[in-house]
Amino acid sequence: MGIMNAVPVGASLTLKSDIARGFGNASGTYERASRLQRFMGNTMLQKLQSRGSRQVESSILDLGCGTGWFTRKLADMGQMELLTGVDLSPGMLREARQNSPEAIRWLLADAERLPLPDESYDLIFSNLMIQWCDDPCAVLQECRRVLRPGGLLMVSTLLDGTLSELKAAWQAADPEHQHVNRFETELALQAKVRAELHDAALETRTIRLPYDSPMSLAGELRFLGAGFRGAGRRRAVTAPGRMRAMCSNYPKQADGTVMASYEAAWIYWQKS
Repeated sequence: MGIMNAVPVGASLTLKSDIARGFGNASGTYERASRLQRFMGNTMLQKLQSRGSRQVESSILDLGCGTGWFTRKLADMGQMELLTGVDLSPGMLREARQNSPEAIRWLLADAERLPLPDESYDLIFSNLMIQWCDDPCAVLQECRRVLRPGGLLMVSTLLDGTLSELKAAWQAADPEHQHVNRFETELALQAKVRAELHDAALETRTIRLPYDSPMSLAGELRFLGAGFRGAGRRRAVTAPGRMRAMCSNYPKQADGTVMASYEAAWIYWQKS
């Protein structure tokens, strides 16, 4: 779903509430701003569909379902006994319920402590959620527990280097404060994945998306509920002069537009 990592120890409950509230406040604007989220999730859907009829998933869990965009896409793939969307944000789940078939089950829960039975799902699909978690290893442990033997896990996330252009522009404009969320390095993510799912596959690539201006990028992040919430952020509203300085330091294309880089990663694992 979102764009953050490294929740400080001892503050996880407070920050989880902040994260849930931020995404809930953005539930009405999330889908029309979620270009990256759709690309990342569609990459997993295409891989799932390429498997054809080799395996039938009778029970599917969309972990970090947000407004239910991909939960509905999964529902369209065919008949299944159980389809569950899980999210930490009550606001996101309200939006999901309002726009989805009644047959989908919605569950308010923390991905690090799922109130679900062992070996109860054939597929766990999680799109841009795990980077919001205090302990990604706990999430992977829960996924391993909840998956049935032969079940498939598909996870997307973001890595260090994401929004590097925005980070550099803010560093020049306001060097004493952080404005861009932090992410795992690829090596750190690999270590955590290998520790929990030793034979998982990790795929990475750089995605670059165009924006009319740095303000358009900032607006998209706001509409997604993915603004910066780290400890180094300014407590007051950013002054217009600093915002203008950030915009002037952001690298421009020849036509005046800007690009934003996202370092994407996908985790694929099948339970033996």
